Amino acid sequence: MFAVFASGGKQHRVTEGEIVRLELLDAEPGQEVVFDKVLMVADGDKVAVGAPYLEGGKVTGEVVGNDRARKIRVIKFKRRKDYRRTQGHRQWYTDVKITGIDA
Repeated sequence: MFAVFASGGKQHRVTEGEIVRLELLDAEPGQEVVFDKVLMVADGDKVAVGAPYLEGGKVTGEVVGNDRARKIRVIKFKRRKDYRRTQGHRQWYTDVKITGIDA
């Protein structure tokens, strides 16, 4: 059984017991979160697709932790113009362990 839900402007395909990395959520580690923007739930041959979301569909999970990703370098460069800018960025994320899928 798997589900597709929307969170943080992205869509995620998850199964029960999976740990998924999402955009930062306002939740503490150990807290339960519920995602109600479920787009699709599939259980073998039974597939339920929403238009755009399923009525009564929800995915529940438990927050494992919040952290920051590896640093990426943002570089702007124009040749022969003596122009070079370097900036770093670390994105915040939340790890969530999926505990239940309801259609």
